[in-house]
Amino acid sequence: MKNTLHNDYLENFLDNIWAEQGLSKNTLVSYEHDIKSFLLYLQDTRIQILDASLADINSYISFRFANGISSRSNMRLISSLKKFFLYLTSRNLIKVNPAENLESPRKVKSLPHTIDEGSVDKLLNAPDLKTRLGARDKAMLEILYACGLRVSELVTLNFSQVITESNFLRVMGKGGKERIIPINDYALSFLIVYIEDFRDEFVKDKKTDALFLSNRGKAMTRHSFWHIIKKYAAQVEISDHLSPHTLRHAFATHMINNGADLRVVQLLLGHSDLATTQLYTHIAKNELKELHCKNHPRA
Repeated sequence: MKNTLHNDYLENFLDNIWAEQGLSKNTLVSYEHDIKSFLLYLQDTRIQILDASLADINSYISFRFANGISSRSNMRLISSLKKFFLYLTSRNLIKVNPAENLESPRKVKSLPHTIDEGSVDKLLNAPDLKTRLGARDKAMLEILYACGLRVSELVTLNFSQVITESNFLRVMGKGGKERIIPINDYALSFLIVYIEDFRDEFVKDKKTDALFLSNRGKAMTRHSFWHIIKKYAAQVEISDHLSPHTLRHAFATHMINNGADLRVVQLLLGHSDLATTQLYTHIAKNELKELHCKNHPRA
């Protein structure tokens, strides 16, 4: 019965826009396909079309992103749903249009560049821990990978943001949004060595609260840290193009590969939109395919 009712709404909608707007057959077929797919999703989640909310629509769009549906297709879907719900509102079938404030997704960028776990190990083990520069660089690399920080978040860290007794960082992300990120014991151990044994050797201004300092005693800059990573990548012969952001991408991909919940990764990365985090599921799937092809005897 519910299916029949949903289909009636769809057929009446298609008849209406064909009569009023004189759309082409191909456009009508696209509308029908998009809306039918959404109605099937609602049926699977046991939600009736007249009760659908903006959250339900966004959940469906996120579901499509996670399953590899392109940004272009999702933009077309949103256009179809906006027209459909506007029709339902105009016929007083619903009082509030859930698609009224629905935003089109930004064009999805190419998949973030990342590196495998073996390459991460080589890079993170490159610094010489007997030197003050090596100890500082090791701490920075380990924290960056362990916490999935943006490079800007890493180089602007202050002492007050490090909570060593409970293994947490207080990070100020984009838009001044604070998030709390756990640090594993392994990464924290290198940070403590740097702080207790080497940081004072960099300090020139006793008033500075910056955690990671350059040779001049100033807070480390993004540009300087990029050169540090480039140096170590060449040292261990990693030919892939690396940047500080590569370790953030690696953090997210490796977390998902090892079974982390997508929404947990979203919180750790500080993404406001789940669709941004979902890009990493595609990388994870690609890596799994490569591993399967490389290691399965009949691949």
